[in-house]
Amino acid sequence: MKLHIGGTEPKEGWRILNIQPGPHVDIIGSCTDLSQFQDNIFSEIYASHVLEHLSHRDELERAIFECYRILEPNSELKISVPDMATICRLFDSDNITVEERYDLMLMMFGGHVDEHDIHLVGIWEEFLIHHLKKAGFKSFKKVPLFGMFNDFSKYRFAGELISLNMIAVK
Repeated sequence: MKLHIGGTEPKEGWRILNIQPGPHVDIIGSCTDLSQFQDNIFSEIYASHVLEHLSHRDELERAIFECYRILEPNSELKISVPDMATICRLFDSDNITVEERYDLMLMMFGGHVDEHDIHLVGIWEEFLIHHLKKAGFKSFKKVPLFGMFNDFSKYRFAGELISLNMIAVK
């Protein structure tokens, strides 16, 4: 079994968990509480642009620990988040317009179109790896793209990828 956290797009072999209902959502719930799943049952977990919606004080760590718990040994957690370091660098560029800075601000803080579209934490590579190590993941690899779903993991601004795409192995 494979779990797509925050997904909406159906794909053979994947179960979708989302905080909001949708036509292809299998399970409505939060990634901070995966108690409905037994330990070591998923061969892969994918979460694109989900973790930034969690509190950095406790929810982010709890979600990563929960993913670790439900993954089979030697399985992969694939995470994509807005890369705070990249967005800050682009925001600070002298060659962008006010409108482009506004777009970058939305990438940092969320679009605020509903109560779930708010980003509560900025995530960069060292910070993410720190939390993955704390949960027990043994290896980490930054990748340019996943190409698995039609999502924000491949979103570009001015030709530059704004997502931090990371594979962590249990």
